[in-house]
This record gives sequence, C-alpha cells and structure tokens, in this order.
Amino acid sequence: MKTTILMLGGSRRVSMAELLKRSGSRLGSEVTVMAYELDEKVPIALEGKVIRGLRWDDPDVVDDIARVVRENDVDVILPFVNGAIEIASLCKERIPDVFVPVSDFATTSRMFDKIEAARLYKEAGFPIPRTYSVIDNEMPAIAKPRKGGSSRGIRIFNEVDDLMHLENLDDYLIQEYIEHNKEYTVDCYVSAKGEIMVTCPRERLEVMGGEVTRTVTCRNPQLIEMSRKVLEHFKLTGPVTMQFLHDLDRDRYLLMEVNPRLGGGVICSIYAGAPIPDYILSETMGISMKKCDDWADGVLMARYQKEAIFFS
Repeated sequence: MKTTILMLGGSRRVSMAELLKRSGSRLGSEVTVMAYELDEKVPIALEGKVIRGLRWDDPDVVDDIARVVRENDVDVILPFVNGAIEIASLCKERIPDVFVPVSDFATTSRMFDKIEAARLYKEAGFPIPRTYSVIDNEMPAIAKPRKGGSSRGIRIFNEVDDLMHLENLDDYLIQEYIEHNKEYTVDCYVSAKGEIMVTCPRERLEVMGGEVTRTVTCRNPQLIEMSRKVLEHFKLTGPVTMQFLHDLDRDRYLLMEVNPRLGGGVICSIYAGAPIPDYILSETMGISMKKCDDWADGVLMARYQKEAIFFS
C-alpha cells in the first residue's frame, strides 16, 4: 500500500516527514511526502517533493491544491502553519476523498483570530489572562496581533500612553502581562469520530522566534484535564496543539491558544510515545486505533540547526 501526504506550510518539518515515513513502514504503507510551498528550495525537499504553490490568501489557492491532489493522488493533507489551517478546512469540505484531519472551517477561522478566540474561551468558562480595552487597562500589558503566529509582532507595554500610540490598535489582542510564568504546550489527537486518543503536556523551556528549541514532557493532570475539556467543548478533531501559561504568583493555569494543527515541538511528544503519526495514517488506512496514556514523562527535546544545500 502507498500513502501520499501533502504538507501545507511544512517547509521546515523534516523530522515530521521522517516520522511519518517510519510510521508508514510499521503500518504497512510506503509513505511519500510532498509539500505545498511558495519556494521550492526549502529544507523539506530533503524528504519529499516540493510543489510551488500560491499564498494562503490567494482566492485560487484551494482550487490549486485540489489540482495538486488530483495530479499526485494525494491521500492526506496536513497544515503546519496557522495560515494553512483555514485552507485545509476548506479542502476538507471541497475534496471529500482526501483525509484532512482538521476541524470545520467555522471553528478553525475563529481560532485563528486571537481576539475572537479569547472571546470564545472566556464565554466557554476557560481561564484566560485578563483581556481588556485600553480604557480600563492596567499595566503592564501585552499586545498580540490578532492574526499571525510564531510570536511575531508581540509587544509589552508598561505605560498606557505608549500603548495608545500603537498603530492599528484594534488589530491587537490586549491582555495582562504575567511576568512570572512557565509556558506549556499540550499535543493532542482526536479521531474523526471525536474520541480523544492522546493528550501529552510538555514545558517550553526555550523558545527562539516563536519556535520551541528545548521542551520536556511532563505528566501534569491539571493540564491534561483542561485540555480534555477544551477538545470536547469545541468538538475539535485531528492533531491539536494548545498553549497554556502557569501564573506562578497566583498558581493558576491559563489557556492562551488552541491551534488545530501539529505544533513544531510535537516531535518531543512523539518520541515520548504519543503515536500521533500512527493515528494520522491509521485513520487514512482504516486501521483501528488505541488510546495512549503511557507516554514517557521527562523526555527532553533539544533542537539544533542543520543546513539544506541547493545548487542552481
């Protein structure tokens, strides 16, 4: 059996491609990885074919991906960046013969907007940092662009006057800044039938450019339970990555983000025993799956740089 996976925005996910191929070997399928990118000379070319594609905001991007799917007999579509999540959701609706493990478009589009997402979390009763307007703002505050990711554009303000001079203020989510904290990610997988297969928390020890470079799995029952409630409430499916903040001064866990896609640091959880690649391929191939709660605690991932060289 052969399985072709199309990554959307997976230009740097070489390790994930390797793990998907290993998973295919265990499950009896030869996995081919392809990537839909703006540039053909990106690291994922080490593990698969790169197809030059359109921008996520191009009105023809879904039709173009559908063309790529037809021409290459693609079986699975996986988004790896925020901008590709909504596109993958639309592909799920328009290309029903391909397995796209993401939630519906209505859900993913609201999660992608930080202001709308914060409103959703608060209405659902999940604890989040205090979110406010400039009028009742208390300093210090953190301003996050309502669209985008990888910590780009985030600003911290100690004075209201400085915050007021932020250009396009309405395009930012304004929240209390919690100085003494620990950051956590929870890697999850929910089957197409809505069954939670795994929830694996890990502490973010070191981050560079919004991407985790050191992280360690931690068996935190409170985070596992909070994650379960979030998954069930929003009826999410497929791989989901959640971000939490532990306010050390007040000893409280706060929900920060819910990304309905694979996170960059999920490699750590996979090596700890969370069989997320197996789940993706098993659902594609129609193989039964078992829940996993015996992943290893204390598994540390430390990232390093490696180069991909291209000759013209």
